[in-house]
Amino acid sequence: MKTINLALISGLSLAIASVVAIADHNSQESLEQRLSAVGSLNIMTTEEAAAAAAQAQEAAATTTESMQVAAGSVDGESVYNTACAACHTAGIAGAPKLGDPDGWAPRITQGMDILIDHAIQGYQGEAGVMPAKGGNPSLSDEEVSAAVQFMVDKSG
Repeated sequence: MKTINLALISGLSLAIASVVAIADHNSQESLEQRLSAVGSLNIMTTEEAAAAAAQAQEAAATTTESMQVAAGSVDGESVYNTACAACHTAGIAGAPKLGDPDGWAPRITQGMDILIDHAIQGYQGEAGVMPAKGGNPSLSDEEVSAAVQFMVDKSG
């Protein structure tokens, strides 16, 4: 008998919850929300459109400038100390040591673009192996570039 009463109570509870949900779904507020406009249309005059375009260009220029400042503010020495020093201090896997002009000279003569590309993408040559981003995929391209510039400045 208890099992039947429990099943009956559960069934009634479910039925009541369903009626409440349907009633809420069909409420005036719910209907208005579902039937409301998705967006709006704002028709501008030529002058308003020109002003909006100028404002958008100014915002884009400001964003570009701030991105360039942020990219230029990466501390290559900090990146070197945390991600590069392990190999470039001891010369592991043929890594040129920091401050060793003889080890860096052949690499520097290839140009910074190639040197940075090898550091970012990885490279295997006769002198050794450079894993992509020093084996740390969480480094950004800007961080790797800053670290390479730091090492070249200290070794060239």
